[in-house]
Amino acid sequence: MPPAAELAWLIPVLPLAGACLVGLGLISFNRTINRLRKPVALLLITCVGAAAVLSYAVLAEQLAGAGPTEVLFNWASAGSFNLQMGFRVDALGAVMLSLVTTIAVLVMVYSDGYMAHDKGYVRFFTYLALFSSSMLGLVISPNLLEIYVFWELVGMCSYLLVGFWYDRDGAANAAQKAFVVNRVGDFGLLLGILGLFWATGSFGFEEIGARLSEAVADGSLSNGAAVLLCLLVFMGPMAKSAQFPLHVWLPDAMEGPTPISALIHAATMVAAGVFLVARLQPVYVPFPEVQTVIAVVGTITLVLGASIALTQQDLKKGLAYSTVSQLGYMMLAMGCGAPVAGMFHLVTHAFFKAMLFLGSGSVIHAMEEVVGHEPVLAQDMRLMGGLRRYMPVTATTFFIGCVAISGIPPLAGFWSKDEILGVAFGHFPLLWAAGFATAGLTAFYMFRLYFLTFEGSFRGTDKAVQAQLLAAAGKGSSSGEHGDDHGHAHAEHPHESGWQMAAPLVVLAVPSVLIGLLGTPWNSRFAALLDPREAAEAAEHFSWGEFLPLAGASVGISLLGISVAVLAYALHKLDLSTAVAARFPAVNAFLANKWYLDAINDKLFVQGSRKLARQVLEVDSKVVDGVVNLTGLVTLGSGEGLKYFETGRAQFYALIVFGGVIALVVLFGVLG
Repeated sequence: MPPAAELAWLIPVLPLAGACLVGLGLISFNRTINRLRKPVALLLITCVGAAAVLSYAVLAEQLAGAGPTEVLFNWASAGSFNLQMGFRVDALGAVMLSLVTTIAVLVMVYSDGYMAHDKGYVRFFTYLALFSSSMLGLVISPNLLEIYVFWELVGMCSYLLVGFWYDRDGAANAAQKAFVVNRVGDFGLLLGILGLFWATGSFGFEEIGARLSEAVADGSLSNGAAVLLCLLVFMGPMAKSAQFPLHVWLPDAMEGPTPISALIHAATMVAAGVFLVARLQPVYVPFPEVQTVIAVVGTITLVLGASIALTQQDLKKGLAYSTVSQLGYMMLAMGCGAPVAGMFHLVTHAFFKAMLFLGSGSVIHAMEEVVGHEPVLAQDMRLMGGLRRYMPVTATTFFIGCVAISGIPPLAGFWSKDEILGVAFGHFPLLWAAGFATAGLTAFYMFRLYFLTFEGSFRGTDKAVQAQLLAAAGKGSSSGEHGDDHGHAHAEHPHESGWQMAAPLVVLAVPSVLIGLLGTPWNSRFAALLDPREAAEAAEHFSWGEFLPLAGASVGISLLGISVAVLAYALHKLDLSTAVAARFPAVNAFLANKWYLDAINDKLFVQGSRKLARQVLEVDSKVVDGVVNLTGLVTLGSGEGLKYFETGRAQFYALIVFGGVIALVVLFGVLG
């Protein structure tokens, strides 16, 4: 039997085959396939599950010490030019393959319960399988060109899933926003890829890094041009992984079904950008300017996401800005030249953030039984509270996720975030200070979400608050989280979700607690897998005297954030609305309006492009149409005048010819 690494091409092909089979069935026999909901779900879960089993086998081989495997074939050639495609499996790819397939299977199982009554159930599962296949293909791509192909497929699938309920204006607009913002980043990525190929003649990661450094060293390429090409490529991850200022699409993507929010925020789309930056470390490391830009962008992003999350009332939006902030931590690690730390946080974050999003979906699903299928009501934390009594499994797992993301030991988030802060402290002390302060904000806003949602008294039946929220949103009733118009309140209080939704939460809680132990700084088995040399050096130079003060300070500021949240939202001893919001209204408005970035984008790009389009239309109607109309009028007028010379008399024509000859003689005489 061949090694699992040689069969790795099957990992993206299996979900793709299932998606294509069901997709063709939907096109050809729509009604029949839509009636086969459970068989279709079972088929697609089996395809992704088989890919997961193969991914685990590949990971096991890497853990056993197997080297990288790369299989290439000539896809196109012209003279001495050969364009190669194929697949590549190494430790980094094996980790990502296992992560993506694990989260995808759990999300698909969860979706069977969450989307059970949705008319687009089969279409949703087809999109999920296609999305998973695209991300898996990206992970095993051996060069930048093949990555770009799957990069665009991931973007297409995200457009389809964010806009899944396309008959809702919010979902349609969010899908368009995600598409447009990502096209901005992808345009820079494409320019960067083409520029790097022009400079190095290669699409391979290591070859580009080596040849780019050689070109700068021998003077055939300026250092500024090389830095520019690297930053153009970085624009792709900036958009995909929601880095400032291209982060604006990610919170709006909450308009899609909650399972896809979990998949996008945990293991697929936003992970693609961080993964690509890790892959491109051989290209970026020789240029400190590029590393600094990446670190600064990541720091701005982590502060931005955490500060905006402080004021969010929508449960999913709060988690979305939390993701933006955590992605900033990952990019900070990449900018510090510590891809292992960034990838470790990517892995730990994937598990507890998937659990948090699926937990929010469980809450929304339960709230819809009380307040009806209206997102303004079902997702607003001002109508929640006291849900722990009705939903103990969801509440417990959500609490575990909050502790993990807050960086409290020994849960997963502590080890990965603390490693990033430790690296940042050594490279950029100012950026470390920003990350350190944001750790306290993270703990505060996450426990704010928890207390508002699960503790206190249940507020879902308060008709006055419901009316106020609907009036503020300018709505009466509309389609809700499950995309139908006929769901109305029919229960006095929420209920725990079914096993299809509860089981994935319990499964995800286990790695959220334990997986961080694989990255303990004195014996990091995660680092030993990805970079054994770095792991050996880290273990050799590990010092408790350095670790304990930094780790203790990180835990201390997290506990401070949790304490403030307890005082304000659990014990109600601190009124933040008067203590902070009323005292600093400008700051509160700044955060509530998301740093005014959406307003700026609307003013500059949306309204600006419309104004430009109107001006172009004016030029078209007055100048271009004027020239065309004038040409027609001149032709018409000249034709009207010349028709009187068509008399049919030969003598008249001879007279005209004679007159013309005389005029030419006179003209030449004058000029001579």
